[in-house]
This record gives sequence, C-alpha cells and structure tokens, in this order.
Amino acid sequence: MVPAKFVVGKKIRQERPADDIPEALRTSDASKASWKTLSNQKPRHMSYRGKMTLMFAAVSSMTAVILVVVLAVNWEAQFMKYTRSNMERYAAVIAESLGESYDATTGWNDEDVERSVQSSSISSEVGVQVSDANGNIIYDDTWSRGSEHEDDPAAQTSASVSGTRTRATSLAPTNAESVVDKSIVTMSGQTVGSVRLWAYGSEALLTKGDAEFRTLSYNAVVYAGFVAVLLAVIAGVMVSRKLAKPIKSITSTASQIRSGDLTARTGIVGDDEIGQLGETFDDMATSLERDLKLEHRLTSDVAHELRTPLMAMLATVEAMQDGVLPADDEHLETVASEVRRLSRLVSAMLQLSRIENGTTKFDPEKTDIVLLVRSVVEAQEQLFADRGLKLKFDVQNGRREIFCEVDRDMIRQCVINLMSNALRYTPEDGYVVVAVSQEGRDAIVSVTDTGIGIAKEDLARVFSRFWRSDASRERESGGLGVGLALTKEIIDRHHGFIGVESELGKGTKFTLHIPRTQEKPFALPGDDKEKDK
Repeated sequence: MVPAKFVVGKKIRQERPADDIPEALRTSDASKASWKTLSNQKPRHMSYRGKMTLMFAAVSSMTAVILVVVLAVNWEAQFMKYTRSNMERYAAVIAESLGESYDATTGWNDEDVERSVQSSSISSEVGVQVSDANGNIIYDDTWSRGSEHEDDPAAQTSASVSGTRTRATSLAPTNAESVVDKSIVTMSGQTVGSVRLWAYGSEALLTKGDAEFRTLSYNAVVYAGFVAVLLAVIAGVMVSRKLAKPIKSITSTASQIRSGDLTARTGIVGDDEIGQLGETFDDMATSLERDLKLEHRLTSDVAHELRTPLMAMLATVEAMQDGVLPADDEHLETVASEVRRLSRLVSAMLQLSRIENGTTKFDPEKTDIVLLVRSVVEAQEQLFADRGLKLKFDVQNGRREIFCEVDRDMIRQCVINLMSNALRYTPEDGYVVVAVSQEGRDAIVSVTDTGIGIAKEDLARVFSRFWRSDASRERESGGLGVGLALTKEIIDRHHGFIGVESELGKGTKFTLHIPRTQEKPFALPGDDKEKDK
C-alpha cells in the first residue's frame, strides 16, 4: 500500500475598516483595473552587481585610508623617536671617547678631538660640534665641510672658535629640537664640555637615508592600498556576479511564468539563503502550475456534472412536449430525480464554499467520539446490508470512551461521506470497517474498504473538488465528487489532517486525525458573526 497524508494550512486575512480607506479609493469606480507588461528597458539605476563592486571598493579604500592615518599618527612618532635615539647613541660614544682623552692640564688637542669624532663612524650626513666647559666651540666639522652643505636651510653663521682657529661658517642649527646634546664627563666625574649632533638638511634629526626610508615606507603603504582596492574591485565583480546570477535566474523565470510559461523553473538548489530561495520559488511555481491545471479541470468537471442532469431533464421534457413520451408519473419522476441530483450538487458546493469562507457556524463541544461514530454506523447498517456489504464497527486499544472537542454535525458528516464512498466503490460481498482509536493527543477515525482502490498517482488529488478516478467515473453509482473535498475542509477547520492509503483492486483506507482539544484563540473569519446571531 502507498500511504499519503494531506495537510492544508489556512491564512487569515484581516479586512481593512472602511474608515481606513482613502476617500479617493472609496469613490473610485470598482470596475476599473490596470495591468502592465514587463519593460524590456535596462534599469536606469546602478545594478546589484555594480553596487556590490562599489561596496567592496569603498570598504578597501576606507581600510587603506585608516592604515595611512594610523601610520601618520603612530608610526611617524615612533620613527622620530627611533632616529633621535640613534643620534643620542652616537653622541654618547663621542662624549665617552672625548672624556677619556681629556687632559686636566692641557685639555684637548685638535688631533685627539678629530680622532674621537672619526672613530665613531658617524655618517657624513650628521654634523658634530664639540664645546668646552665655557661654551667655546673647539670643533665643528662644518668648518671643513661647509661647502658641501651651503644650501642647508638650517645653516647658521658666526660660529666662534678658540685657540689658533679662525672664524668659519657653521651649519649647526640653533633649534633645540633639531640637535642632540651630550655632556662630556671625565674619568673623575668632571664635566668638561658637550657634544652636539644634528642631521644636515633636516630639523627632525633625519638623515637622507632615514628620510628616504620613511618616504619609501609611505609609498609602499599607498601602493599596497591601491593594490588592495584593485583586488577588492576584482573580488567584488566576481562575488557580485556569483550572487547576481541566481537572482537574475529567478527574475527571468518569474518573467516566463508571468508570460504564461508555467513550466519555467530556476533549477537553483543549495543550503544557503539563495539556494533555499530558489527551491522555494520552484516549489511555488510547481504549486501554481498544479493549481491552474486543477482549476481548468474543475471548470470542465463542473460543466460536466451540471450538463448531465440538465440534458437528461431537457430531453425528457422536450419528448413529453412533442408527444413522444407521455407526461405520466414515471417520466416526471425521471425529471424529479435529476432535479434532486442538481439540488444535492448545489447544496454540497454551497456548504463547501461556506466552510471555506468561514461563514458556517463552528461550535466545538466535548463529545464522545466513540458514541458519535457508533451511532452513524448503526444508522447506515441496513443500507450496507441492502447492497450486500458487511459493515463492522471496531474500537481499538480497548477504549470505550474518547472525548474530543469537535463540532458534532461536521464530524458526523465526515464519517458519512467516507462511508458513502466505501459503499459506492466496494463490490458486493465486500467488507467495510469503521474503527475508532486514540493516538497521542489525536482521536483517530478510519474507514477501510475492499473496493476498487485508487491509483498511486491519483492519491494527491482525491480531495480536489469534482475529482473522481477514471474507474469510479465508469460506475453508475459514482457520487458528486464533492464529499472528500468537503471532508478535508471540515478536518482543516478542526486543525487535523486526513491520511489515505490505497491499492488498486484491493481497497482503500481513509484516516481522520482529529485533535482532542481545540485552540481557543484560533478563529476563522465569520465565526464571531455566527455566534452573535
């Protein structure tokens, strides 16, 4: 056997109060309508791909700017601190050497000073000036290298000299931030002078090598920023293309469906949001295609169901008018029979429509489902016996009472509909078993027959209006095709579901799953109105 379950959810639509409707809409002609085809023009605004690419470029540009700012504020200060510490180390080496060579009686001679300065291996880009304890300059390497740095903006003039030296131009800066001073201390701890160091052409103690290194560092950061932006743009193009492709596919498929091609599908699958969107869209398209096919079949079936009795009545009445048939009780009964058939069909359709719209009163109350179903079976026993069928009622799990909150009339009608189907489509000497049981929080009512069965591919359509299998249509006892659709709506109203298992030539089993308690807050539109009445 092939089991199947059918569950349908209902969405409650809230009506807008009349006061909330704008005056322009309230006075507009209700017959007016508009519809537009899809435009083939390209959108004027930036595309999704363009926005994604721009976003990637903006993020990378912002990152590069932040990096440059951090370097300018933090790294620059650290670099300046590093260059000053280098100068201070050089000054300490020279001061220590001069302190060791100092003679308390004669002081320094020129050879000792030059030897101490040259032994420190200072770059030619660093200026050195030595002063004695009285502040007199005894050594200044700009005297001998002045011509090399004549364009130095920090150049200073009128440097005084002592001893046999003559006045010469000094390029030593006067700004304290541009020089490093170190006191000269002898072995005995006496301070006998000082050493000053500076960088030629710089007020920040930067040599040409240091300045070049700093420039190259900033250039490297700028180049890295440009490369990052370029890579981000490329990544943005690739990622946006990958993200936009399924969206474009969904848009194209939606356009095809709107144009009438209901077979169009996106074919998108996956575990992410885009994949779930594609699968959901395809499921929606499949449901739409199926519903439209069922709608077309419904129209055909309604026409067929109405035409058959109408044509029979018309043919009988015309024959009596023409004198072909006598207007006796037999032929009038034929017309009356077809009228009753039409009346039952219209009544069933009206009842189904009212239940769907929520205009039928739904009044659940505590009911013994065993007693309710037993009464229906006992009332139908003679009818089944007249058709040569064996009817049996069974209470499973040994329970004598199963109480549920149900609308008694609706559940009684559901059981009668299922039993009527079993009666019509079960051959003589067949069996029909009506069983009641409890499963968790649900009460179970099943109707099993040994009838003609239902094909596997038709199971999903048994609850559609006017649907009947080809085998059942060939039987003279075929019903209206509305009973199962009505049963489904009633069970939906009770928040339950119906299962059906069937096998061709062996029989069918319908199972009603009815919750034992109803959710009070849940109500369909129309319930309150009916209760007020």
